[in-house]
Amino acid sequence: MMGELRSWTFWRAVLAELIGMILFIFIGISSAIGNTNNSKPDQEVKVALAFGLAIATLAQSLGHISGAHLNPAITLGLLVSSQISLFKALFYILAQMLGAVLASALVYGVKPRNIDALGVNHLNNISQGQGFGIEFLATFQLVLCVIAVTDKRRSDVTGSAPLAIGLSVGLGHLAAISFTGCGINPARSFGPAVIFKDFVDHWVYWLGPMCGGVAAALIYDFFLYPRRDGFTKRKNTLFRGPENAAEEEDRLIQDSSNPGTSQWPRQDK
Repeated sequence: MMGELRSWTFWRAVLAELIGMILFIFIGISSAIGNTNNSKPDQEVKVALAFGLAIATLAQSLGHISGAHLNPAITLGLLVSSQISLFKALFYILAQMLGAVLASALVYGVKPRNIDALGVNHLNNISQGQGFGIEFLATFQLVLCVIAVTDKRRSDVTGSAPLAIGLSVGLGHLAAISFTGCGINPARSFGPAVIFKDFVDHWVYWLGPMCGGVAAALIYDFFLYPRRDGFTKRKNTLFRGPENAAEEEDRLIQDSSNPGTSQWPRQDK
């Protein structure tokens, strides 16, 4: 963990999540409040396109730096899938939440005075249980898409992963926006709620997406396309990151084939 903390690559990734989240939320909620008549179907399509295209663009721009999670549910799903360390996941989520609050404050500062809205998510004539289910399923399909299209074991993917993820975000909005406003991203729901001090039913927008992300990771890794990683490698990834876990696995293989003569460098530097 301390090795990650001392790495400039680590802090560049955290900064990328912060900047990416600011841009994503600014674009998304600006599109949501730009037309206050949300009963029109074209407004829902506009918002879905804005969120989806923003994610596709930012994933293409920042994916090589941080992975462009830009969503605590995705970060948690990748943590459960052992593709990110616990330490990095915590910093990512903090950066995402801070970015969402800063972006919401920016939108609040530049919006016209006649618009008394900030894209705060609310349940629309449905129960909390129904809202949880919608957020769960909409986020499930998103995290499943992220894990599947970025799976390095695949050799059949010829399209664009950022575009696929952006389309998945757009689909989630088209399905859920009429019922929950479509959170599928706890940080996106958190930012406007902080600025407006409106946390009604807010647990739905955290628990639904987070449970959906965890479920997607577990189902993909253990049922749809099981990983053959041993427990040791998954544990090393959780606490040391995927790169160090791979190095440790190589070292163990070398040690087992040449007992007492390993040439590999120490891993505690």
